[in-house]
Amino acid sequence: MVFAPTPLLTVTVDQPGDEPELHLHPGGQGVWQARMISSLGVPVVLCASIGGEIGQVLEPLLSSEGVDLRTVRRHSTNGGYVHDRRDGVRHEVVDVPGHALTRHELDELYNLALGEGLRAPVSVLSGPNQPSLVPPEVYRRFAADLGDNGSRVVVDLSGEHLTAVLDSGVFFCKISHEELLRDGLARDDSTEELTGVLYDLHHAGAQTVLVSRADEPALALVDGEVFEVEMPRLQAADPRGAGDSMTAGVAAVVAVGGDIRTAIRTGAAAGALNVTRHGLGTGRLDSITGLVDRVRLVPAGSRPQERTTPDDLAHRVVER
Repeated sequence: MVFAPTPLLTVTVDQPGDEPELHLHPGGQGVWQARMISSLGVPVVLCASIGGEIGQVLEPLLSSEGVDLRTVRRHSTNGGYVHDRRDGVRHEVVDVPGHALTRHELDELYNLALGEGLRAPVSVLSGPNQPSLVPPEVYRRFAADLGDNGSRVVVDLSGEHLTAVLDSGVFFCKISHEELLRDGLARDDSTEELTGVLYDLHHAGAQTVLVSRADEPALALVDGEVFEVEMPRLQAADPRGAGDSMTAGVAAVVAVGGDIRTAIRTGAAAGALNVTRHGLGTGRLDSITGLVDRVRLVPAGSRPQERTTPDDLAHRVVER
C-alpha cells in the first residue's frame, strides 16, 4: 500500500523534434513510488485524496497507472505544476500546492489507507507535496497503527514528518543528504558525519536506514553495519525521481519476501535506471533486473550500537 495524500497534476512542455509536445501525468512522491513498484511487477494499492477541477483531470490519469486506486473525495482542489523542458532542462512555470486537507477528509483518508495497509505486507508512507497540507501527527499514528499490527512501514520523509514516524518506529527509512543538511541533522556531507547520522536515525526508531548522496554512493545501515551502495554510473536524462524509485524498489522486494540487502540493491538499480529516462518513477523490469547484479554493498565500517539517551541527543543538537 502506498499512502499518497496529495497527488499532483503535472504538465510538462517538451520539444524533442520540430514541434512542441504537451504531457499530462499524475505526480507527487507517492504516485512516482507506486508507478515504480508496479513496474517491478508487484501489485500496489494507491490511497489518495482527489478534489476540485485539477482532481477531475487527475483521477482518470491515476486510474490508467496500472495501480489499484482508492480515493477519498475532498472539497478543495489538488495541486499541480507546469514545467517547460523544451531546452532539455526543467524550468518551473507555475507551482500550485493545493489546499490542506480538513479534519474530516483526513479521518476518511486515514481509515481508508489504514484498512488497505493492514492487508498489505508493506506500507509506504509518502509525504505531502507541501508539509503544511497533512499534519505530522497523522504520520505518527499511521506508523504506529500499521507497525503494531504487522505491516512493515517504509518511509521517505524529512523534517517533522520524519521525526513523527521515528517516534513510532519504522522498518525502513530513506532520506537524502541534502534533507539532512537542510534540517540540521548533519553538519556536513562527509562519510564520517553521515555514518553518525545513520546510527542516530536507527536509535530514533528506524530499523534499516539509507542515505542517498546525489552523485556519491548511498550509505546504508543494515543489521548494525554500514555499507556504501556502489552502482554503475549512467548518463542522466533527468536526475529527478531517483530517490523515490530507490524507495519503491526496496518496498517492492520486501513485499514479495525478499531480504533487505537484495531490496537495497534493487532500489539502487531502479533509482539509477530512472535517471536515464524522462518519466519519473519509470523503468523497464528487465533493465532494472539486469542492473541489480552490478550493484554492490561494500562495507564502510561499523561501530557498536550503543543506546542513545535523550540527553545525548539533546547534547548533539546543541553542538550542531
